[in-house]
Amino acid sequence: LTLPQFVQLMDNFVGEDIPLPTVKRLVVFIKGEYKQTEEEKMKQREEIHRMSHVAQRKQLLEALFEKWDSKACGSLDLEEVTAVLSTFKGHKGKEALMKAKEELCSQYPQLSKVGKLSPKAFQTFVELIASKFTGNEDETFDNLVRFLTTSVEQSHTTSLQSSARRKWLQDIQKATETSGTSMEPVYKAVMKALSQDMEAHGDNKRISAYIALLEEDQLSPEQGQVLLRYVACTADDAPYLLNQVLHRDMKGVSFAAIDQGKPIYVPRVQHHGNIHFWSSDHPVEERKGSLLVLPLYDAHWRVFGILGLDTLRDQCQKSIFLTHEITFYEGVCHAFSKAYHHICMRENILQVAVTALDWLYPRTPSIHAVTAYLVAPGTDKNYALFKVITTDNTGQKEIHKSPVVLLREENLLRDYLFKCTDSSEVTLTSVYGEHHIAVPLHDLSRQTLSIFDISIGQHKKLPPQEQKDLQKMLKMAQAACSEILQRSLEETEPTQVLEAEGLADVRHAGILFHRFMLQELRECV
Repeated sequence: LTLPQFVQLMDNFVGEDIPLPTVKRLVVFIKGEYKQTEEEKMKQREEIHRMSHVAQRKQLLEALFEKWDSKACGSLDLEEVTAVLSTFKGHKGKEALMKAKEELCSQYPQLSKVGKLSPKAFQTFVELIASKFTGNEDETFDNLVRFLTTSVEQSHTTSLQSSARRKWLQDIQKATETSGTSMEPVYKAVMKALSQDMEAHGDNKRISAYIALLEEDQLSPEQGQVLLRYVACTADDAPYLLNQVLHRDMKGVSFAAIDQGKPIYVPRVQHHGNIHFWSSDHPVEERKGSLLVLPLYDAHWRVFGILGLDTLRDQCQKSIFLTHEITFYEGVCHAFSKAYHHICMRENILQVAVTALDWLYPRTPSIHAVTAYLVAPGTDKNYALFKVITTDNTGQKEIHKSPVVLLREENLLRDYLFKCTDSSEVTLTSVYGEHHIAVPLHDLSRQTLSIFDISIGQHKKLPPQEQKDLQKMLKMAQAACSEILQRSLEETEPTQVLEAEGLADVRHAGILFHRFMLQELRECV
């Protein structure tokens, strides 16, 4: 138990309105009765040492990845890394490298196709190589990291450029953390990052930028199974581009970039012959400039959309995209993909909560209200809670697309919600005579992801059957959330049990809840 968990356990055990002398007697009792054997102490110390060791390694390898990823594109070329590693410790090193690479490709099946190492895959690769040598693994690991660090060099200019670009990519991540389930702040952060880089490192070219996402074509499937919908763009292009749809049978290179899974660069659009121009403001003879279309990948390296840039608005006819710019745009794609899928994950968790509450309400008339919160990332206790669902005693729900933000210091009466988040344990309390049960949903590392704040009015506890149904709902909601998070890991191949889970929208998250309910029912039968 962590300190917050221990405090919460004791708080739940003694309950409210317990006299201070009773609490003191309990403290004396625990101090007297709790004994830890030498073996338990040793195990605890070893576990603390192991966790510290893992955290240090992770930090070290993240810094190493950043050093190698000098152009801030978010991934490393597998063959380039392999070529450098093949010179480590001669013949023995090559043997270790071959074994590690084989194991890595079995863990990350998409590697053999795309040849790109994410930060996590890079970390796994280095650790696998160190483990293949005989002798002290920690010593081999340190030597390997030292070797890789000295193998890559940066000029001062490149280092400054990389540092600035990394900050702009972090701004995209920050927008994600404070946006709840809205994509708008992320779209704005992406456009801002592109314009800032163009001002600082791109000769101040005037560019148009746009993001289009793949959708199932339900209205006109004869034009192709999927379409591209333009969901964000630079302000000047919004009147004629935003929410437009590009079909596969229309002019353009976007679907070619999607099919090939790599960027397509057209340095002179006027000579290409297969470019779709959305704006009719300019005559054909004035449509000059460069076009770049980059595919957007998810964690499994499946394409889900495109990022496009062009210089058609730039007056200089020699405006082209340089290699270092294109590499940075790949980094923007990577940052956007992480942000987009993080918000999709939040939407899926929200849908699980909605489905779970729909199941619960007819069975628990003693519940007065339920409020659902998402936990916003933060440092230590400096985080916020997003109120995303409020439900009254009839089961009527209000879903907050722009969430209400709760900060600890501004909500003393709701401190129990923050205690629940800190301890990741059920918290019981009474506010103005109304009893509340705060229940956390965990992520894969048992950190609090979301909270149900359940009000049961004047009742101190629910009737037995309602309590049983509440526990069942929470168990299924947790299982569905864990499945959603597991699927988002890059080393996990997506699986589905029910046919309806194949739907490419948030509905499948709600179906997951019913799938786990059905599986439990089958087990009981």
